[in-house]
Amino acid sequence: MAVKLTSFAPVLPANPKVLILGSMPGGISLEKEEYYGNPRNHFWDILFELFDQEPTSDYDEKITFVKHKQLALWDTIGHCYREGSLDANIVDEKPNDIIGLLNQYPGICLIACNGGRSYETFKKNFTVSGVDVIKLPSTSPIPGRYTKTFKGKVEEWKKILEYL
Repeated sequence: MAVKLTSFAPVLPANPKVLILGSMPGGISLEKEEYYGNPRNHFWDILFELFDQEPTSDYDEKITFVKHKQLALWDTIGHCYREGSLDANIVDEKPNDIIGLLNQYPGICLIACNGGRSYETFKKNFTVSGVDVIKLPSTSPIPGRYTKTFKGKVEEWKKILEYL
């Protein structure tokens, strides 16, 4: 049975330059109330690798890290129904107010969508100018059609460094 889900509030540094958008947090993340809370998700490992930083398991330290790097985190979907954690099971989605956030933080010059569902939902609901929008390989631990190796994902994710 599909359950109504609500995404988290955005993580926002004082002057974000890059907005990383997921689709909707998975079940483990929702339970822990943490962005990318599934320890199998590659998100945090990719970011620490990009910045040549030692990984931490402490969530508050992770949030401090992304804020320090001028990275904002949010999700394209604000509310939806989903059975399980797969993006493919999302129905009746309602997007977050991405345009409102961009208006509030005009220094954001890149929206980096974490995976296909985030990118598709963004493109379906929003048109932006003056901000680049890219689709990056999903950091999800669920194998997909186009799953890359960890190193392959890191290479793709390096694109965000050009905007910082």
